[in-house]
Amino acid sequence: MKKPELLVTPTSVSTIEALALAGADAFFIGEQRYGLRLAGEFSKEDVKKAIRIAHQYDKKVYIAMNALFHNDKVAEIEEYISFLNKAGADAIVFGDPAVLMAAREVAPQMKLHWNTETTATNWYTCNYWGRKGAKRAVLARELSMDTIVEIKENAEVEIEVQVHGMTCMFQSKRSLLGNYFEYQGKALEIENRKEQKNMFLHDKERHNKYPIYEDENGTHIMSPNDMCIVDELEEMIEAGVDSFKIEGVLKDSEYLLNVTKLYRKAIDLYFQNQEEYEEAKDDLLEEAKELQPENRPLDTGFFFKETVY
Repeated sequence: MKKPELLVTPTSVSTIEALALAGADAFFIGEQRYGLRLAGEFSKEDVKKAIRIAHQYDKKVYIAMNALFHNDKVAEIEEYISFLNKAGADAIVFGDPAVLMAAREVAPQMKLHWNTETTATNWYTCNYWGRKGAKRAVLARELSMDTIVEIKENAEVEIEVQVHGMTCMFQSKRSLLGNYFEYQGKALEIENRKEQKNMFLHDKERHNKYPIYEDENGTHIMSPNDMCIVDELEEMIEAGVDSFKIEGVLKDSEYLLNVTKLYRKAIDLYFQNQEEYEEAKDDLLEEAKELQPENRPLDTGFFFKETVY
């Protein structure tokens, strides 16, 4: 049984070293022109610095190219992949087949991770993209624990699962916030990750607040709670799930650092002594709760409940 990779989404280059020392095994970074819902904006120069720092600590860096590309950006894809290849990126995360086709042309040895956010719901589809060239499938966030284990048992590719953080409930290519403010005669600047971090949609009936922000890819409405299963990792570890992801979108660097330490502690404890991990479950969850802002309660996502459409 191997340890799962602990994958973290840093907010900036300056946090890479600290996260590496805290126990992160890999980093997911990029710029919003090519990637969706990033914890931080990484220019080409930032990407090169991040890769250099991470590799000094024997960590991996995966680059986000999981946006949906229209004709106006197609010409840029090969150039950006060539840059990533020269910079030493360990993998590219994609959803659009255009990225896969371009990578075959300019960087055929580059590892590819398939991530469409919502459609990785069965092992057959994961293996389809594996046979097309992907080395990993990033599973949908709405899957139960039993489904995840079944997918891993039948998968021909690596499997990545989000274990902590908020999830996206809705995305529109339209600038819904900007359009609304313009309608009201107000100006809303949305540029280069300057999203309004304290804007929410309020559901009075369910007493929920949904974070909402815009970037170059449109408008995103996020879950009212943060997923957390730091106390329920054993079944996926035993199944051999390859990567556990901590989602850092709309989180600050201190929070990410502490959550990374917590999951590193949990994973290492399980491999050192499974009985001690079982005994420490409640304490691990309490530590996670102490890190949470008051308006972001924790839940277990869809791991232990049926998805209702």
